[in-house]
Amino acid sequence: MFGICNLAIIPLRAEASDRSEIVSQVLFGEHFEVLETAKQWTRIKLQYDGYEGWIDTKQYRVILKEQYKQLSEDAIVLNSDLIEYITAPNNLLLPIPLGASLSFLNHPEINVDNFDFEGMRISGVKPKSNLINTAFMYLNAPYLWGGKTPFGIDCSGFTQMVYKLNGYHLLRDASQQATQGDALSFIEESEPGDLAFFDNEEGRIIHVGIIMDDNYIIHGSGKIRIDRLDHLGIYNAEQNRHTHKLRVIKKII
Repeated sequence: MFGICNLAIIPLRAEASDRSEIVSQVLFGEHFEVLETAKQWTRIKLQYDGYEGWIDTKQYRVILKEQYKQLSEDAIVLNSDLIEYITAPNNLLLPIPLGASLSFLNHPEINVDNFDFEGMRISGVKPKSNLINTAFMYLNAPYLWGGKTPFGIDCSGFTQMVYKLNGYHLLRDASQQATQGDALSFIEESEPGDLAFFDNEEGRIIHVGIIMDDNYIIHGSGKIRIDRLDHLGIYNAEQNRHTHKLRVIKKII
């Protein structure tokens, strides 16, 4: 069994309960495999990054295996504005966030609601230099554990979405993203768009940000913000201290 998100943003939860932790979000147009159903809850596996969790069964539409396969093979097409609107024949307006998936709109057998989109789309691989411009679109977005949109986002959701909008694939969590790419020995070897990872006292990677020019980093801490980066980690000038301990720098692209 397979499904597609036909709402703007739905929570992906750790357990089958409205009170359960939100581990990620499913954005409009994202498709997935259904792994299990339990009363009003459905456990899914997202096609894009393999992330698993529970969603409300009322918050998606079933699609066929062949349709799931077709969408998985299609080029990824995304909404490229902070917020846009999907329209339906009954003049319904459905707001969708930056990064919502639009590929299924080209398939009448999947787009049974006859949704239409007239906004700006983005697709394909962009130059690495474009990553920072995309990152700025999320600047000051509030931190939200499990979030993936400019209305609430966590550190790895931020890096994943910035890379996705530019045609590059990242896994969902910081610890997963740290397994990708090639490690650099020094900050001086890095380029804008490379990723910096940070660990806790137990050595577990818990944070990630995108390196900018001149030893700055853009990352999610309270909000998407810009701070200094040095060999110790992230230095927050407002707090006059280092807030995150540097573990490794990775060149993904």
